[in-house]
Amino acid sequence: MTEVAQAAGHEGGAHPGPRTYALIALVLSIITLVEFGAFYVEELREFGVYMPLLIVLSAIKFALVAMFYMHLKFDHPVFARLLVCGLMLGAFVLITLLGLFFAAHPPGI
Repeated sequence: MTEVAQAAGHEGGAHPGPRTYALIALVLSIITLVEFGAFYVEELREFGVYMPLLIVLSAIKFALVAMFYMHLKFDHPVFARLLVCGLMLGAFVLITLLGLFFAAHPPGI
């Protein structure tokens, strides 16, 4: 570990080179193409697979971007914990508000 990294308290390893970032960009592009392709497959909607598929693919893309392009994989673990706690809080608030909305306005009425 370099002296600068030790002084800053960084415990992560060395950052990847341009080849790794190009590979991640390629993976993100392929996932995006799969998402676009899924839009045109009617069978995915009929079997109820379309939305879960898009959610999973989006979560994978988010994780890759957060780990590599936001450098969370290489920074101090407290930054990743802060991000995850914020996301969990946001998801809790969103789910709670949706529950309140549907309790006040039930569908089909």
